[in-house]
Amino acid sequence: MKNLFFFLFAVFFLLACTEKKQTSPSESHVNKKSPNILFIMTDDHSRHAISAYGSKLIKTPNIDEIAKFGVTFTNCAVTNSICGPSRAVALTGKYSHINGFKDNRSSFDGNQQTFPKLLQKAGYHTMMIGKWHLHSPPQGFDYWNILIGQGQYYKPIMIENGDTSELDGYVTDVVTDISLKELKKRDQKKPFCLMYHQKAPHRNWMPNVKHLNLYKDDTLPIPDNFFDDYTNRSKAALEQDLKVKDMYMSFDMKLHPDSFLNGRDSFVDYSGTKHQYKKETGTGGSETWDPVFNWKHSYDRLSAEQKKEWDKHYQPISEEFFTSSYSDKELAVWKYQRYIKDYLRCIVSVDENIGRMIAYLKSTGEWENTLVIYTSDQGFFLGEHGWYDKRFMYEESLITPFLMKIPNSNSSSTNSDLVMNLDFAPTILDYAGIEIPYDMQGASLKSSVEGNPLSRQGQYYHYYEFPHGWHKVKKHYGVRTKNFKLIHYYSDIDEWEMFDLKNDPHEMNNLYGKLAYAERQEELHHLLDSLRAHYKDQ
Repeated sequence: MKNLFFFLFAVFFLLACTEKKQTSPSESHVNKKSPNILFIMTDDHSRHAISAYGSKLIKTPNIDEIAKFGVTFTNCAVTNSICGPSRAVALTGKYSHINGFKDNRSSFDGNQQTFPKLLQKAGYHTMMIGKWHLHSPPQGFDYWNILIGQGQYYKPIMIENGDTSELDGYVTDVVTDISLKELKKRDQKKPFCLMYHQKAPHRNWMPNVKHLNLYKDDTLPIPDNFFDDYTNRSKAALEQDLKVKDMYMSFDMKLHPDSFLNGRDSFVDYSGTKHQYKKETGTGGSETWDPVFNWKHSYDRLSAEQKKEWDKHYQPISEEFFTSSYSDKELAVWKYQRYIKDYLRCIVSVDENIGRMIAYLKSTGEWENTLVIYTSDQGFFLGEHGWYDKRFMYEESLITPFLMKIPNSNSSSTNSDLVMNLDFAPTILDYAGIEIPYDMQGASLKSSVEGNPLSRQGQYYHYYEFPHGWHKVKKHYGVRTKNFKLIHYYSDIDEWEMFDLKNDPHEMNNLYGKLAYAERQEELHHLLDSLRAHYKDQ
């Protein structure tokens, strides 16, 4: 009990030290020396697909350029691993239960305080371009041009300051074209904040046609736990709907959709050859979601020339598949190769376009005095546990890439502090010289970057989207420290998981209830309770 007393005292002391000073926002006036802010966010980009994080799958030289002149954060957790909620947290610096956006069925209350509003009030020229996904019009921006919902890879429909139009081209290029145009048009006397948010590499991973043959003849390695059987884990790990082996043959694998229309006992492939029907298995949809219809809709957005190139690539894959037989394991591996290659091809486009943005800033002399953030709305499973997607509090989903180029600094460093996307808003405001509102729940990382380690002892997480929505990942909350993790699944079940991240980094062995870890388990429970009280999530 003596040890427990000192542990709890330390937790509350460190929590107090972690928070920024309690100030109320006031209007300040920026000047030409104030740093520009380029906030780059992609969708579902795993840090294991970034070479700055040591990826063996892909080279990302332009994303790496941000790390070369800044900080690589290795322990950045999201508070809720799903698209819309993560974006709401980044905007507000507040947890989902406070900002009101708990899952993708929510609608963001744009009247509430956000960091772009505070920047705009202080004199920044603010822009939001690309994926928004918050189901309400952006506020706090001098210019905005956003995709509708998830957006489309080809011929995207965008809403520009309230006016809707369909634009020719590939979405990653289009978002960059608009961003560069607006950077050039803006009031050059003001510092800018550009939220440059890409759709890629979100499902269903449609690459630019010029990249279709990348990795074509490669066999990419599968994760060691790809064939995980989820023994010694909770029911949540067993009952999810995230398996790569169950991906849709049409929407995900991009085989000819006429193959899978209801009621047919045969199908016609790209070459026009008729085959007997093989029943499709699929995952990640809902009772009202039709993968065939949605694939047809995506495919039909291609121009005639693009379809020609697309079919040239996928026809041989289609023919090989329909004339072959696969065991369950062989089919799972086959689907993984199709998925991971298209996923990486989408990231190549992202990296190329970030190179365009960097080149522009260097050409204007603004690169030095620009705070550049690169992140994703969450992590992503790249076959680990046999999965794709996110949602779980497991490492691949919870930990997101976070690189930050510091204004007027040419040094690079690695930071292992326990940071969160909750910290993005206060950090941006701090670098801009704007007071951090007292009610933001995150902490500025400026001091941490300057050599004063963040004293946060645990990262609190809460996921809500069950049973509604996709993928059947159960509601859960938990706490992560640098070495351990405690997760509670609730609602339709009441189960706990505990992992030793140092000795079991792939989270294969649930230690909850093991006598040898009883003291550590008790400490984690107390830390979790204190964090829930601190963040007012009771």
